[in-house]
Amino acid sequence: MGHLRHGYTNSTIGDGFFVVKCYEGPGAEARLKTERTMLRRYKGRLPVPALVRESGSSLTTRFVTGEHGQDLIEEGRAAEVLAACGRLLQRIQSMPARSGKVLVHGDFGPQNLLLEPETLLDWEWAHLGDPVEDLAWCEWIVRTHHPEHVAALPYLFEAYGGEVPAWADRQAAMLARCEELADFCGRWEPGGPGEKEWRARIEATASWAA
Repeated sequence: MGHLRHGYTNSTIGDGFFVVKCYEGPGAEARLKTERTMLRRYKGRLPVPALVRESGSSLTTRFVTGEHGQDLIEEGRAAEVLAACGRLLQRIQSMPARSGKVLVHGDFGPQNLLLEPETLLDWEWAHLGDPVEDLAWCEWIVRTHHPEHVAALPYLFEAYGGEVPAWADRQAAMLARCEELADFCGRWEPGGPGEKEWRARIEATASWAA
């Protein structure tokens, strides 16, 4: 097995048949349990990888063929990818929830989307929350990692089809998630490069205008 591209927090290896994800960092056990629950609960209901086995620190899923969303954006297919994100997010938020909340993937965007066929990866941050969370984070990914494709964001919003929160609400959700990730990195390595990077990203995000 070899390490897979586009993995950041955890160690993820695959061989073309299976993918083994080893959870690392603060709250690793809880994140494993969350992802295991999501893969079981939404099998056949949402495009999630098929869970094969688990250990105390890893999950094994079937390898999924498909083209990575970020690679497709770099190939000039941003409109297609963001439209797919919008449609999929509408499906996710239509899953039954409670207390006025919706299912939130927690790291939603082209960085975790495969197309042809469609599969949404990395459910370890999933929770019940506000509809703005995933929509804003998908926008944040584009603004941060694909700034040359910001003009394609209307394809995300149009395909989403629901009410698009105001820019101030989307930016607030982006900043809240950046703060969470800065805290996560700070607990893993206080004052380390990860925490510093997220602090810089918070400043950059706060400076954006709609």
